[in-house]
Amino acid sequence: MPAPTPQRILLSAAAALLLGIAVITAFNGFSPDYPMRLFQGIAVVVAAVLALAFVASLVTGSLANWRTPESDEEFEELVERSERLARQGSWGEGEEDWEELDDDDDDDLIDPWNEEDFKAIVRSAIDELPLEFHRALEHVAIVVSDGGRRRGAYGLYHGDTVARDGFADRIIIYRDTLLRDFGHDIDLLRAQVVRTVRHELAHHLGWDEDGVRGLGL
Repeated sequence: MPAPTPQRILLSAAAALLLGIAVITAFNGFSPDYPMRLFQGIAVVVAAVLALAFVASLVTGSLANWRTPESDEEFEELVERSERLARQGSWGEGEEDWEELDDDDDDDLIDPWNEEDFKAIVRSAIDELPLEFHRALEHVAIVVSDGGRRRGAYGLYHGDTVARDGFADRIIIYRDTLLRDFGHDIDLLRAQVVRTVRHELAHHLGWDEDGVRGLGL
């Protein structure tokens, strides 16, 4: 996941400033000076939009029946399990024996440039994860987007991590950049989608960018 850009930091600071002005306006009323009154009006509108977005995120989390791990021990067990699998290079090996599929035959039927086929590749990458990680992703929305060029990334995690109770979590897989760099080879594309899903999952489990790189992702 890319580090916050200066533009994002400035936008956050501007939003905080407008929110503060909106609060002051709510207590003291609008200024008689027209330019200041206009600025206060903009601040109030922005604050209302942010409030609605916050409420929407809470509702989404509630509808998804979001909950944190039942105990600290449960969370630590999940983290230790993921570390062990990463060290062993066995993120994609489940506890059960799965019937082997003929990947060559499947590849003949898949057009990665087709939106539904690309989503199928993402679903396959998720299915390869051990069952413990399926549980960690149970209430995480997996979104396919074409905004990767703008962010310069293959994927993005947005949320509070599995250890915290906050905004609804999302993992975004950027189709445009993945297809741009790996669309010429279906095997390379599959491998990078798998790597991207695991990279963002590691962020959901609590690792920062340095920690994720330490896992080889």
